[in-house]
Amino acid sequence: MRGSGTCDPMSRLPLALMLTGLLILIVGGSVRINDAGESCPDWPTCFGEIHPFASAEEQLQWWEENPNEADSRHGTDSDHTYSTIQIFSEWLHRLLVGVVAIPVLWNWLHVRGRREELGEDMLGIAFAGGVLLILQAIAGYVTVKFDNADWSVALHLTLAVCWISVFIWQWLLWRVRTSGLDHINDISSEFALSALPRLRYLAGSVLFLLILGAWVASTAGGEYNKGCSTGFTDGWPKCQNSWFPQLTQMGELVQMIHRLGALVVGGALMWGAVRMREVARSSKNGEILTRFIEASTGLWLLNVFIGGIYIITAGAEGFIELLSLLHLIFGVSSFLAIMTAVLICRVAIMEPKESVEEE
Repeated sequence: MRGSGTCDPMSRLPLALMLTGLLILIVGGSVRINDAGESCPDWPTCFGEIHPFASAEEQLQWWEENPNEADSRHGTDSDHTYSTIQIFSEWLHRLLVGVVAIPVLWNWLHVRGRREELGEDMLGIAFAGGVLLILQAIAGYVTVKFDNADWSVALHLTLAVCWISVFIWQWLLWRVRTSGLDHINDISSEFALSALPRLRYLAGSVLFLLILGAWVASTAGGEYNKGCSTGFTDGWPKCQNSWFPQLTQMGELVQMIHRLGALVVGGALMWGAVRMREVARSSKNGEILTRFIEASTGLWLLNVFIGGIYIITAGAEGFIELLSLLHLIFGVSSFLAIMTAVLICRVAIMEPKESVEEE
């Protein structure tokens, strides 16, 4: 059945899991911008209950009975409580992670039943998706346990994008092996091998900036958002109204590393897109890779401006956190675009042209 031209309906399952992963990531970003990362202080329950509806009185009573679970906010305000929206957003985030375990298990069982047709390697990919989900749940617990420490938030985000990438890989491989994908089939294994190192470097660079951005914006390191002044041009594109600030404060240093890193990665993506376009034209190979690199570059450049607007529009009342969520979404989208190019190369190597051109 490989390359038969008939779409296998079950090949949409990893695609659905990928989209669910994006939804979970967006809800997780909403938890952060709503300052709700500790709104369910215990895990896996929420104030000892399975539902998110804890009144202010019930919250205070629970903290009185569990003083060791009090988060950093209670250090300055012992009467601090969370709103229903905050608690619900955190509870929903956890619920989605729990519910998605069912189709993840179904995905593995289905591939296991068709391992001779789909391949042992795809069974391994499906298994990796399940393992990453378990690790993601553990990372969620660690994030709660350590009061949204910057490193735990970065770890949580890294596992999330890796989990989504696994199902992009499975979806591409599944489609090639059961129905064929002409654009991937146009890439020779030799071309894929030559392009893969450069694409891995670009994907790794974008991922590094995502991790650094999570560090900057996390609850524990949120003060790093204030490392540079706000407004145009004092806060962006300058820092403290200077192109070369003295970087006497940690916040300024982290902000400038993040900004300079974004410029370097953006330049690398533009160079990679131009170079891939030249190679694709000369060899008539790899057009689909060029499109994904260009998409990643466009999203990354747009995200630079969103980050700038986030700093410029900040006022006495703080930052417009919706822009922070958009900054996360566009950053993740840029990574997934370049990562898809990497995975297309992997699939082209695993399934060279000769094995998919059968009628």
